[in-house]
Amino acid sequence: MAIKLINIGFGNIVSANRIISIVSPESAPIKRLIQDARDRGTLVDATYGRRTRAVIITDSDHVILSAVQPETVAHRLTDKDDIAEEGQGK
Repeated sequence: MAIKLINIGFGNIVSANRIISIVSPESAPIKRLIQDARDRGTLVDATYGRRTRAVIITDSDHVILSAVQPETVAHRLTDKDDIAEEGQGK
């Protein structure tokens, strides 16, 4: 299985194979999830002091904060999948 990497902004990269979900940080349950991750020490803040626009949840229970819109991250994830499928067909 090939490792796919996704740019989540400011030169930060996450393994696409580990991503479970990409959500908006606006709802109360997501805010609680972020606080719980901060308390457990599994929060990764990749916003560089900017406003959090996407919360990425991984299969290792890490929570990653990004300043990039969730749609942008999802689009980058989809583009990487399309490129990988085209490369395998040749």
